[in-house]
Amino acid sequence: MHTWDELNNFILHCRGCGLARTRRLPVVGQGNRRTDLMMIAEAPGAREDEEGVPFVGPAGKMLDQLLAGAGLSRGEIYLTNIVKCHPPGNRDPREEEKDLCMPYLRYETHLLRPKIIVCLGRVAAQRIISLDYRITRQHGTWIRRKNCDLTAVYHPSAILRDPAKLEETQADFLSIAEHLRNIRNSL
Repeated sequence: MHTWDELNNFILHCRGCGLARTRRLPVVGQGNRRTDLMMIAEAPGAREDEEGVPFVGPAGKMLDQLLAGAGLSRGEIYLTNIVKCHPPGNRDPREEEKDLCMPYLRYETHLLRPKIIVCLGRVAAQRIISLDYRITRQHGTWIRRKNCDLTAVYHPSAILRDPAKLEETQADFLSIAEHLRNIRNSL
């Protein structure tokens, strides 16, 4: 069994794929390591690549707004990505890149043992929930797998591109907060 520090060290020194040659900093998951709520996106953006921290750019500000609107904060969640390095040109991560990073995500999940996993966006939902997941039709719906409740919401950057998605995403975040409260109350 490895520790959080060992996991972070593995990610920091990973050279498993070509993204290691083009990245500035790998982006290790961050947040409350004792939380029941894990949020997973697909890959770091350009700002995250510069700072080594998840969700620090405009999408991060949108995420903070969504969390606050649901009565949550980053201090209550653990936030990570499937791929730990920024894909050039902000492209979606390739399947082989996701495959090579999945052991890191699995280990983060093993160490955290979340009761809720929220996929931020289509790419994460199709990797974590189902290959044929349709974010436009299925966002905000819950499934249960291995003692964990999973859902997906629009990625905060999708809301920046299409503000019409904001209202339904706010509703999804309210549902996530209620789900988290229910889990905490049942313990």
